[in-house]
Amino acid sequence: MTDDPHPPTYPSGIPRLPAAQAGSAAEVLVLTGMSGAGRTRAAAVLADLGWYVVDNLPPHLLAGLVDSVVGSDASRKLAAVVDARGGAFFEDLEPVVDDLEARGISVRMVFLDASDDALVRRFEEARRPHPLQADGTILEGIGRERSKLSAIRRASDHVIDTSRLNVHELRELMTDRIAEEMPRLHVNVQSFGFKNGLPADADFVADVRFLANPHWDPELKPLTGLDPAVRDHVLGGVGAQEFLDGYTGVIDGALRHYRAHDKPSVTIGVGCTGGKHRSVAIAEELGSRLRERGYDVRVTHRDRPQS
Repeated sequence: MTDDPHPPTYPSGIPRLPAAQAGSAAEVLVLTGMSGAGRTRAAAVLADLGWYVVDNLPPHLLAGLVDSVVGSDASRKLAAVVDARGGAFFEDLEPVVDDLEARGISVRMVFLDASDDALVRRFEEARRPHPLQADGTILEGIGRERSKLSAIRRASDHVIDTSRLNVHELRELMTDRIAEEMPRLHVNVQSFGFKNGLPADADFVADVRFLANPHWDPELKPLTGLDPAVRDHVLGGVGAQEFLDGYTGVIDGALRHYRAHDKPSVTIGVGCTGGKHRSVAIAEELGSRLRERGYDVRVTHRDRPQS
């Protein structure tokens, strides 16, 4: 068999090389759009959600990247940021997407846009030139880019106008509508002793020194809040269940609103005098109650003596 002396090429002149078949379950998202419309922020959201993100990728390399990243793991999700910085190679985007879809690979194109006024303001605030501005004005660069991207915008599956979106709203939109995922909020519940100082990274601090202290019971003193006898003593004490019911509700109410503020994790400190009995038992119970409400919870004990 002889090589084809005239192999098919993409618009930029790059040959269309054959690529291995990828699994049909592979998911590829092409993120493109106007400079200054929020591509970097949107790409960071996808990376935080576990997507494999590649920035400023020449489109003709996308097929090979799909094979290497998701070819052996059909559950892997790939996001490629493609924009006008690719020069002539940018013209390859549509035919590359057509080739991938012909191979049974799901490809979605997301185009981020914004009004000229919003884009000019963002470039001026950042004090940097538009990539297509050359020796002209920012507005002239925006006009050149709009013309260059007009066909891609029409072909995109999603067009998002970010003119009036703040960074939190863009994150929520990318998470819910584009990635179609719920971000996981990691909750760390940590017991500690006030005599050793507050946890430096605590977002919330609960003081449970109002509960009866097992330290003064000779049979309970050598144990910790992880031992059933101490746990039952603490949780059965006056005010313990009332506190847990109320505090769990307060924390749950706060955590449900944290998604809108880009906070990936929350640390809740639970303190008693020494960090051995009361705080340990309450931290374990609080963690259990938050897990029942659907949170990803890790419970640790900073000052509990190790066995």
